Amino acid sequence: MERLSDKKAISLLKNGDILALGQQADKIRRQMHPDNIVTFIIDRNINYTNICINECNFCAFYRPQNDPGAYLLSIDDILKKVQATVDAGGTQIMLQGGLHPDVDFQYYIDVLRAIKRKFDVVIHSFTATEILHFSNITGYSFTEVLKRLQDAGLSSLPGGGAEILVDRVRQIVSPKKIMTNDWLDIMRCAHKIGMKTTATMVLGLGETIEERIEHMQKIRQLQDETNGFRAFIMWTFQPGNTKLGGKKTSSWDYLKTLAVSRLYFDNISHIQGSWVTQGKSIGQMTLAFGADDLGSIMLEENVVKAAGTSHQMSVNTMSDLIRKADKIPAQRDTAYNIIKMYD
Repeated sequence: MERLSDKKAISLLKNGDILALGQQADKIRRQMHPDNIVTFIIDRNINYTNICINECNFCAFYRPQNDPGAYLLSIDDILKKVQATVDAGGTQIMLQGGLHPDVDFQYYIDVLRAIKRKFDVVIHSFTATEILHFSNITGYSFTEVLKRLQDAGLSSLPGGGAEILVDRVRQIVSPKKIMTNDWLDIMRCAHKIGMKTTATMVLGLGETIEERIEHMQKIRQLQDETNGFRAFIMWTFQPGNTKLGGKKTSSWDYLKTLAVSRLYFDNISHIQGSWVTQGKSIGQMTLAFGADDLGSIMLEENVVKAAGTSHQMSVNTMSDLIRKADKIPAQRDTAYNIIKMYD
């Protein structure tokens, strides 16, 4: 099959029929995943601090250091959350947090080692934004930071912090945050030391259709080079309680862009649908628009919740959603290996 060009992808996003796009994306999904299995993972997103020097305009989660709601979790606090995750059948931990100005790199190393000493769990943690921060506070190269984290127990990186990989947009919504080239360079460095990652995208930040495809093009090009991305994950900006404000992107826009992403990423195996920002019904609909994975049961989630959007999920509810979409539900691990089938 001929690779979808940027020009054609832009045309499809602007003028394509949404149902026809859904059918085409579903066809590609079935070709790539003929077993008709839709996966999910059980994990916990542990936000170790909400103190952050970046102060992004689209974030409702961060707090200044002197804010009464500001916090930094102790290692014992984190271990208790990991224990609860393992007790609930979780296999993955996502440590993500703000860029705390007074926490040194050793804290993160100590957290990783403490978790690995006590638990047999995969640590899929720290966005490229955090890796850049660790590099800035230590003077280490991106590769050196990643190797030290890897030695302490880090397995893989989530794709957060990508938002829209176009600096025009980034200068408006998060001028202090990581810029496009550094995000791509950190992912490249991770892939080169054998650390797999995911890639993400956030819709509704004032980007143009052309900029959405430019974002996808940069990820596809890096994947051609490294083959290090396990999945592409897309969600929508939640404007509640943020400086940026504005309106939510429509579910139709989200589904249409999701379908185009499945057509565009011929070199990324998994496309994840977002029930966290879209709710269960649209999350289920993503399975007809190219998605083969519904992400996490997510035993804890704080960032989207801070923006006023909160949806709950259980294993039974997730399995039922997938079955009712005429798919076979299965629990997976971080590397997309099947752990358990749900008949």
